[in-house]
Amino acid sequence: MDSGDSSTSMSNLTQVFHFSSGNPRIEETRGVMHLFSNDVASYSSSHLPVERKPLLCVLCVPNHMTYSDFCQFCGSFVQHMLEMRIVRNDGMEDCYSILIRFDEQKAADTFHKHFSGRRFSSLEEETCNVLFAADVHYTGSIERTQSSPASSTEQPFCPVCLERLDQDTSGILTTICNHSFHCSCISKWTDSSCPVCRYCQQQPGNSTCSICQSPENLWMCVICGFVGCGRYKEAHATRHWKETQHCYALELETRRVWDYAGDNYVHRLIQSKTDGKLVELNHHGHHDSDGCCSCECGTDPGFSETILNSKVEAIVNEYNDLLTSQLEDQKMYFESLLQDVEEEIESETKEAVEKALCQNPRLMKLKVRLDKYVEEKKFHDDINDNLTRNKEIWEAKILEIEEREKKAQKMKDEEISELEEQIATLMESIET
Repeated sequence: MDSGDSSTSMSNLTQVFHFSSGNPRIEETRGVMHLFSNDVASYSSSHLPVERKPLLCVLCVPNHMTYSDFCQFCGSFVQHMLEMRIVRNDGMEDCYSILIRFDEQKAADTFHKHFSGRRFSSLEEETCNVLFAADVHYTGSIERTQSSPASSTEQPFCPVCLERLDQDTSGILTTICNHSFHCSCISKWTDSSCPVCRYCQQQPGNSTCSICQSPENLWMCVICGFVGCGRYKEAHATRHWKETQHCYALELETRRVWDYAGDNYVHRLIQSKTDGKLVELNHHGHHDSDGCCSCECGTDPGFSETILNSKVEAIVNEYNDLLTSQLEDQKMYFESLLQDVEEEIESETKEAVEKALCQNPRLMKLKVRLDKYVEEKKFHDDINDNLTRNKEIWEAKILEIEEREKKAQKMKDEEISELEEQIATLMESIET
């Protein structure tokens, strides 16, 4: 078979999936992967593709699965993986895919047999869809911003352990934002974000302004969750602050919190739009050309550590005070909402009853009679209560009189006994 027939036959046995990787705000890399289909007719007697390679693709991994979760799911197979790369497939927003290259074909075949069709968790219905990859190639990259040299995706060293990235000694996992780590290092990271740039693989859904439905420049109130557009649109977020006095709002694009009362951001660290790293937001000092802040550099390490500790303690105290005050405001706000809803329901119920009575004269008559009987019942209940109280009072008086009569009878008996004794004594005296 010539090369043309071979390529035609290969294209008939594979499916084409377009994918991308990288932080969309900084740089995005696009590519195409050709995966063998699950058509058994195209497999050999062992039910595996004849022209397969030790390269697999796990499709449709749920976004809530972190890198650590997937490494745990793979178990002992991780030691046979030379490289894992996280990518996004076009049209699949709530999941991601993983390209895995094994050290030998036997390990890839065993992984496919063991995990294909297996559920990721006994509590979930998503299954592991494993396909052999025939070919993967990149079609190009789109650079969103001017990246700095430090943000290059080619990393010779692992950012966690600072050891050299070498496939021969340990497997390499490349996150969805194109940062590479040792599998053993990233497996200890339980968050779904990247340890370097904090880009999260689980992106939130598309939000819109609650008033004008605008999808741009959105801010969410951290007290009640109201989503409104910023001052450069219709300023519905600002209006919400003026109406409710909820002064803290989260910018959905950058995840920064704005203080309307102080008219500035509350963060000490923000994400740089240049390279995606966290940098200090400094309002009091300026940065020199070498990137050092002129007001905070010191030659004494102990002095610098003391300043750093005091800053951390101040930030923690400020955050605790802020959290306490905002939780109290949030409690009061929702309590007022509940009270308004209860009053509204009570008013609507009353109006509905009155409307129903007005539409039906018979119901009106029955309502009048019912009110009359209710008043009579209340009158009888009052009389019954009064009689019950009077009964208790008279029973208490009767008991008191009986006690008094018993005491008087006892005293009378004692006096009679004494007189009888005196008479007996007198009779004895007269006889003698």
